Amino acid sequence: MSRFAATFAKGPALVCFITAGDGDTDANLDALVAGGADVIELGMPFTDPMADGPAIQQANIRSLEAGTRTADIFRMAADFRARHPQIPLVLMGYSNPMTIRGPEWFAAECGKAGVDGIICVDIPPEEDADLGPALREHGVSLIRLATPTTDTARLPAVLDGSSGFLYYVSVAGITGMQQAALSSIEDAVARIKAASDIPVAVGFGVRTPEQAEKIARVADGVVVGSAFVELVRDHGRNAAEAIREFTASLAQAVHTAREVA
Repeated sequence: MSRFAATFAKGPALVCFITAGDGDTDANLDALVAGGADVIELGMPFTDPMADGPAIQQANIRSLEAGTRTADIFRMAADFRARHPQIPLVLMGYSNPMTIRGPEWFAAECGKAGVDGIICVDIPPEEDADLGPALREHGVSLIRLATPTTDTARLPAVLDGSSGFLYYVSVAGITGMQQAALSSIEDAVARIKAASDIPVAVGFGVRTPEQAEKIARVADGVVVGSAFVELVRDHGRNAAEAIREFTASLAQAVHTAREVA
């Protein structure tokens, strides 16, 4: 059983995002796990993060100015895997850093580092002739994105080749925006689940334990990103304890949904 399958089999999962190279990444990753995160998303910094709001854009800038390179991210991933052998790890980012040396090279490095999945924000299914197959060859899941504009006709293309879980972006816009209405999220998740048995994690705009618990009652996972990035912004290299405490509050809320499911 894959790490993704084992994780989602337990019930709703807390998926937490931080940007690689922003602050003390190794300590922050450990803090997420200590707080109860079920899945980790590690953002790959990029110069033009078009889908991200100000908080994550600024985190990308801080990371790049600190000299973070792709090799550093794979080192972080490999070290994380050695410390936390059971926690799924996802790299999330844009196509340029993932393909500049070729999809095969990137996929092989992911496999060697113990990365479980990739979210590539800007490669639609129609343009994924190379990255997806290369990832599958190395046992790495390609996690696709669905949005409120992904209609019934479009959904099969998004689901084709998706594995690990599907990331449902609950609002049409950039990260950190206001959360969508719960009823619209529930309807969207139900529509996806009617077409596939892949786990569905919902993100964008989730900032509080109360929001997280509500989503966990209707989805397989809850993704929190900008709120963590803001903690790193505010605390710099000393963010780990704040991250652990915030993660624990979210995890308690999400895992409560397991008990009432």
